[in-house]
Amino acid sequence: MRYTPPEFETLSDMAAIDVGRLTEEQARKILEDIRWPDGVECPHCKGRDVVRINGKAEKVRDGLLRCKGCRKQFTVTVGTVMEHTHITLRQWVQAFHSMCSHKKGVSSLQLQRNLGLRSYRSAWHLTHRIRAAMKEDPLASLLKGVVEVDETYIGGKPPKDGKKHKRGRGTDKAPVVALVERGGKVVTKPVGNVTARTLKSAIREAVDRELRIVTDEFESYKGIGREFKGGHETVNHGLGEYVRDDVFTNTAESFFALLKRGVNGTFHHISKKHLAKYCNEFSFRWDNRKVTDGEMAEEAVKGMDGKRLMLKDLLRDGEKAN
Repeated sequence: MRYTPPEFETLSDMAAIDVGRLTEEQARKILEDIRWPDGVECPHCKGRDVVRINGKAEKVRDGLLRCKGCRKQFTVTVGTVMEHTHITLRQWVQAFHSMCSHKKGVSSLQLQRNLGLRSYRSAWHLTHRIRAAMKEDPLASLLKGVVEVDETYIGGKPPKDGKKHKRGRGTDKAPVVALVERGGKVVTKPVGNVTARTLKSAIREAVDRELRIVTDEFESYKGIGREFKGGHETVNHGLGEYVRDDVFTNTAESFFALLKRGVNGTFHHISKKHLAKYCNEFSFRWDNRKVTDGEMAEEAVKGMDGKRLMLKDLLRDGEKAN
């Protein structure tokens, strides 16, 4: 008996097996409903007087729409990370769901195999565009309550050159700082160094001045408590102290454990140039950890609007590609 896929109203209702059985038309409807929940809106002029162009001629693309106001044509991909894509919409939906459902991430090579993409470069560009959709504004809402702050170092194993390489602070690896709101979201990003100026600046940008800061005994954090109503408390890891009542940085360390397992077990190597994008991906999954995979994928798709990430920018050296 031939399998007939069930009708789903939203991506949030779907498991991975259901997403894999979507038709191109079903995938388009899902993307349109997520992007335009209140009805189709022209990405060029924001007008809502829109008609769908139907026809059997070869020149009529599937899902083509036309705005009666500005008279421009568009599809659901225009003005999003998917614009000018040659990847099918059902592959896009599957990729969004896959990257949201894998706790430690999924590699571009694995997605290439799973989706049947022809080249690794297409898969690599695809995953970075989804990371761009996952990127949230860290300053949209300041962290509140109790915020744990910690830093770690991301990079491969030191070369076997006979030299002694430092571990932890002082290493050549890239430093990453994380600010974790207990029971809430995380703000994480690579930093140039772990000086007091850099770390305190990161805290000031993302944290509400009414809350309490918890860190380890690292000297760069000293004095930050004077700027916050809740003060600053520390645990001394150097003396074997990890928990004192409700003073600990275990939540931040749990986030770093996921990030490092993703780097070591899934991606194996992340360049400093693209490290911030991977931090955004892990931060997004952490912020949405209490919802289903389908709901998380739908939230990621919502972030695709108004963002573009060209391949030439990814390949270009310099700050713009970070």
